[in-house]
Amino acid sequence: MSYELHKGNAFNLLEGYPENRFHAVVTDPPYGVVEFETANVEKMRDGEGGVWRIPPELDGNKRKPLPRFTVLSEDDKEKLRKFFRTFGESVERVLRPGGHIFVATTQLLMHEVSRQLDEAGLERRDVLVREAKTLRGGDRPKGAHEEYSMVSSMPRVYWEPWLLYRKPLKGRLQDSLEEWETGGLRRESEARPFTDLLGNGKTPKEETEIVREAHPDDGDEARAHPNLKPQRLMRELCHASLPLGEGTILDPFIGSGSTVAAAEAVGYDAVGMEIDATFREMAEEAVPRLAEVETEMEKREDVGSPGEKESSLSDFS
Repeated sequence: MSYELHKGNAFNLLEGYPENRFHAVVTDPPYGVVEFETANVEKMRDGEGGVWRIPPELDGNKRKPLPRFTVLSEDDKEKLRKFFRTFGESVERVLRPGGHIFVATTQLLMHEVSRQLDEAGLERRDVLVREAKTLRGGDRPKGAHEEYSMVSSMPRVYWEPWLLYRKPLKGRLQDSLEEWETGGLRRESEARPFTDLLGNGKTPKEETEIVREAHPDDGDEARAHPNLKPQRLMRELCHASLPLGEGTILDPFIGSGSTVAAAEAVGYDAVGMEIDATFREMAEEAVPRLAEVETEMEKREDVGSPGEKESSLSDFS
């Protein structure tokens, strides 16, 4: 198992790879695109807000910023459409036939993302549901909190969607597995398939701390990557993405490296790309440490030592 981390625009970098190079894509892209434009990232890092909502401190602890997707203009949405159309076309070219694509998104924008992936020639297979309590939604009317104290503008978000797509097969599934090592999803065990309902995926403090410490300025928790996904979740997705347990996973938007770390932890090869210099530097430091974090995934018979009790992220306790 090995991994590579590259600095630069993913779409430009992918042009240098041959067709059918990767077995799967697992990525947490910029949901609204504009939130990770240079000016907005700098505002986030400086605690100035803008398109990023800066949550109030809780018990003296600073919390991570959250993007405000309700402020996107029609021009912003058009940028998003072009971005994900280019993303879909880029990964379609470098993916092997039958390769799966796992894409994190949001309730407000997943229809826009999905439409562009459809147009790029990819097959929609499912929407994975990750249980994840957030601070999004549930707010009272702005400027009228007391007058309408029993009203919320929208639901409080307690789940996160992951779009599941696949590059079209050439022939039957068994043919794709034999020729390309792709087409299906790796089962959790002989008795249990991979499921589309993912349990509590809250990011543990230990992992947030690793990423915070990886920041070149050694910032506070608010300077950790704002969308850090837990290793328990990412290892489950990476494990499922390669049906035969062999191949290379691509993440074009690594952030602080959670996908690459997960691939490393479950024994897969991975290639990661990141346009932001600070996030790229954080990933260099964080990936090997995140890969060493212990999760429930290691108790799985097909991941850990034989004879240990099987456990699944999709089991609710």
